[in-house]
Amino acid sequence: MSITPSEWLKQADYDVETAEFMFSGGRYFYAVFMCHQAVEKAIKGLYQDKFNESPPRVHNLVYLLSRLEIKLPDKMGRFIVRLNEANIATRYPEDLERLQSNYTKEVAREVLSGSKEVIQWIKKRL
Repeated sequence: MSITPSEWLKQADYDVETAEFMFSGGRYFYAVFMCHQAVEKAIKGLYQDKFNESPPRVHNLVYLLSRLEIKLPDKMGRFIVRLNEANIATRYPEDLERLQSNYTKEVAREVLSGSKEVIQWIKKRL
């Protein structure tokens, strides 16, 4: 059973809300992790829409976008690379204190903002 593009986007929105909740609770690296989840689901919605098939079960945003053959605006492309790198660090943390010092309130705020921007950009293409 494949998920519809609108369901992918609904889940992406829910993950953004979860990221905001984590942010407001001071769980900044979890906010960043949830932003990655949200953007991933939005991209997968676009994939589902374009190919009418389930997207690959991967977490690599750069790979997913390359499969879609979509050119993001430069600033968004740089953001996606940065968010993609954060996924590994936040998904498989090696050192909690270092992770907390790397993903500060300001970093999480920027990631939340950038993620919302990307998701809006994707929604306009569906």
